[in-house]
Amino acid sequence: MHATTAVTEVAEGVHAYVQHAGGWCLNNAGILTDGGHSALVDTAATESRARQLRRAALELAPRPPRAVVNTHFHGDHTYGNFVFPEALTIGHERTRTMVRAAGLHMAGLWPDVCWGDIEITPPELTFRERTTLHVGAIRAELIHIGPAAHTTDDTVVWLPDQGVLFTGDLVMNGVTPFCVMGSVAGSLRALEQLRALGATTVVPGHGPVGGPEILDVNEAYLRWIQRLAKEGTAAGATPLDLARATGPGPYAQLLDSERLLPNLHRGYAEEQGLPEGSPLDVPALFAEMAAYHGRPPECLA
Repeated sequence: MHATTAVTEVAEGVHAYVQHAGGWCLNNAGILTDGGHSALVDTAATESRARQLRRAALELAPRPPRAVVNTHFHGDHTYGNFVFPEALTIGHERTRTMVRAAGLHMAGLWPDVCWGDIEITPPELTFRERTTLHVGAIRAELIHIGPAAHTTDDTVVWLPDQGVLFTGDLVMNGVTPFCVMGSVAGSLRALEQLRALGATTVVPGHGPVGGPEILDVNEAYLRWIQRLAKEGTAAGATPLDLARATGPGPYAQLLDSERLLPNLHRGYAEEQGLPEGSPLDVPALFAEMAAYHGRPPECLA
């Protein structure tokens, strides 16, 4: 096991699989176990990390997971699906479409990472609004949060009996939020929906496990982005000019602060009236983010 990985039981039979420190491509997963059965929430970015996750799951249950839930299409949450051939892969209907369309796009952003021999494996069972997965006595509610937030295919996994919420990348902890493929306003609405569930334990998509207070930092950051985008649009400043002028501001302590630039682009798009979730040129924004940051974003997968 990577020294930066920890498995923590957050409720009976509910484990958070956390890859520290949670920056680019170092996502979290979940392992649900009861009665000898198990299921996963998300996989991992590289073949090596996914096989490590498989070993961790087999230490907690005698048989391989029978289901894998993908919270959204990004490769750090889906590339490892193929390492679990015994499992039924489940996701929102858009997740299946977007996994297939994206292919190995994330690997192309970081060609120096050892990704392994990845086989793209989209969800086989899809849903539109919500569905329920039972793992022994554990009841997991799969809820689509949309139409656009972190992406346009976000799913959370809510365990009402345990008060545990797996948020996917709708929520980060100690890591800068990222909504360039979704919506700033939609992310704020998503946080309202998540608060209403009343979770006592929050497993974010990246960063340490916490409580509902994690939502507060995410909300404050997104409102800051909204405010900057409104002011920048009114002043006629470009997102790059504004990012250079403001820097990370009060959020410099969050990992991957360079996400400020693409988040501002999304905020500007919304200020200019583009529909939430409208596609932006992500490769071009990554190139501009690297120019703003002085180097490419660092993926430690």
